Formats: sequence, C-alpha cells, structure tokens
Amino acid sequence: MASADVPSSPNRTRGQALGLPATGPGSLAGFGRRVGQYLIDAVAAALVAGLFTAPEAPRLWSLLSFGVLTVVSLVLTGQTPGMRLVGLRLAHPHPGQRLALWRAVVRTALLVVLVPALVVDADGRGMHDRLTDTAVVRDR
Repeated sequence: MASADVPSSPNRTRGQALGLPATGPGSLAGFGRRVGQYLIDAVAAALVAGLFTAPEAPRLWSLLSFGVLTVVSLVLTGQTPGMRLVGLRLAHPHPGQRLALWRAVVRTALLVVLVPALVVDADGRGMHDRLTDTAVVRDR
C-alpha cells in the first residue's frame, strides 16, 4: 500500500492518497460490505464461544472468540472468514508478506471497542486501520 502526497480536492477518489485504485479489486471496501463482514465474523465468534458455554449463552466470551478468530486468520491468511465470504482482504504496508502479529492484535483490540472503527477519515478507513497502517480492500 503506497502512500502518496495527494492534495485534498473534490475530484480525489477514495483511496487515491493510499495509492489504491478507485474501483475493482484492491480498491477500498465500502461501508456496507465491511459491516456485512463484521456481522458474519461476530456471529461465527458467538457460535464458537457457544460451543464452550452451552447450554448458557456465550455473553462476553464471544469477544474473546472474536479476537482470537480475527487475529489468527489475519496473520495466517490476511482475511477473516467474513472477509473471505464477502470478497474482502486486508491490505497492509508490505504486500506479499504476512501481517505482523502486533498489527493484527492492535487492530483487533480497537475493533472490539467498536467506536474507533466508526471514526473514519475521508477515505472511509476507521481509526483501527489508520493506526496500524492497514486498509480493508476488495479482493474481487
């Protein structure tokens, strides 16, 4: 993910300052797809946690399950199960390399808090992505 100095202008496309294409694979993911991906991962995490807490509801154990699922899958494959299902992946500063564990942990910890994910910049990247120099992009 290259970072270029692009002046802010009304003609600037989302992701242009990051060196990303405006549309298609590699472009920044839209809000709807990211929300869908998050919901899929949250439900999957609750189901996994529920396997260990049944017959009780998983409650906050879902957060632990979500964190582990997210960190492990981002480090190993660059995408969570929800990202894979909706055609997204995580772009980071070193294309072709695995995401560093610290980036995955910091990004996931901020995502669990949820508020930083809703504080977005002009490109629609959440605080958790800006702080870890990552971006959720379309994979297809």
